[in-house]
Amino acid sequence: MTSKQRVVVIGGGLAGLRLAARLGPAAAVTVLGEEPHAPYNRVLLAEVLAGRYGADVAALPAPGPVLRRGVRAVRIDRAARRVHCDDGTAPEYDVLVLATGSNPVLPALRGLFAPDGGELPEGVHAFRTMDDCLALDEAVRPGVRAVVIGGGLLGVSAARALAARGAQVVLAQQAERLMERQLDADSAALLREHLAGLGVEIHTECRVRGLATTDTPLRGASSRRVTGVELADGYRLDADIVVLACGVRPRTGLAQAAGLEVRKGIVVDDRLRTSDPHVHAIGDCAEHAGRLYGLAGPALEQADALAATLTGSPTDYTGTRALTRLTLGGAGRPLDLAAFGDPTPLPGDDVVRLADATRRTYRKVVLRGDRLVGGVLLGELSTVGALARSWEGDESLDAPHDMFHLLTDDGGH
Repeated sequence: MTSKQRVVVIGGGLAGLRLAARLGPAAAVTVLGEEPHAPYNRVLLAEVLAGRYGADVAALPAPGPVLRRGVRAVRIDRAARRVHCDDGTAPEYDVLVLATGSNPVLPALRGLFAPDGGELPEGVHAFRTMDDCLALDEAVRPGVRAVVIGGGLLGVSAARALAARGAQVVLAQQAERLMERQLDADSAALLREHLAGLGVEIHTECRVRGLATTDTPLRGASSRRVTGVELADGYRLDADIVVLACGVRPRTGLAQAAGLEVRKGIVVDDRLRTSDPHVHAIGDCAEHAGRLYGLAGPALEQADALAATLTGSPTDYTGTRALTRLTLGGAGRPLDLAAFGDPTPLPGDDVVRLADATRRTYRKVVLRGDRLVGGVLLGELSTVGALARSWEGDESLDAPHDMFHLLTDDGGH
């Protein structure tokens, strides 16, 4: 990269700031961050909501003057290589990087929006940003009735955090098990048992049809407030708080309006270039080789690869093998969880499983030929490092001997 090229990054989250830090003084970097807050790590929001950490603990390292907080990019002029912002500025770029992240999915529920559109009803919250976290923190109190819609990673984290604050929590999951993308049936059952022990009432194979609301006076006008969640079978769950944890969707509006190729996300090649070679995309908004990740690990790897390329060491990004880790606390009952790859075997695959009901531990790995293709561990993660290294490195294994070795004693590492 030519010294002091102008690099404009749209997005002040983990990926955008990691790229800016890696580029350092080699480029004239401007990061446009839409949120007014100091940058923070979204991964820690559940811990902030649970009261385990203060909001300051989730803060990312101060990026200095490269970050313009509270500035929203509204249009990309690819011909002039300018980004037009809502404050009237239009910084020029030699390289533009889209790190716009993702938005929470708002499901098509009856009563979620008024007929004329407008805001969500009072008491209904997404759980994606620091503002979402702070709003929930203000609303939750012991005994409040909270319904979490969605039983994936985000929904499980939110339910646990609310239960830790003393809320009466109900989790409604449409799929047949919790965290169905990461866990198999046995490990999901253990997770369900753990959450039930924390006081979370769980309904799986449960489709939410709509929200019940009531109009309340507010400063001379009226405001809708949620009072319950209506299920497809006609049952109603009373609710003071509803948390929408139905997944996320890449933010692609700017890219689409600028004429860049967008499918599920902003399409990028192995150099993280979009269909315009002067524009790159990284993080949750980027679709590489047909895949969206939505996790911190891949976003950081993409930022590192792009920084290397822009500073004169061209580096291909070939994808990330992402491992999901989660710690679910409780009064003397913490549960650690790790999942990677695909824990559901295909015909002909070998499965090695170790379970200890007394210690509430579960370890399972799936082998396809001599390759480790997926696994899930609950309760005891001492072996996860060795398993992850074997999986990420696509190592040839002597199954089942190597698998028992890795599962039982961390492979000597």
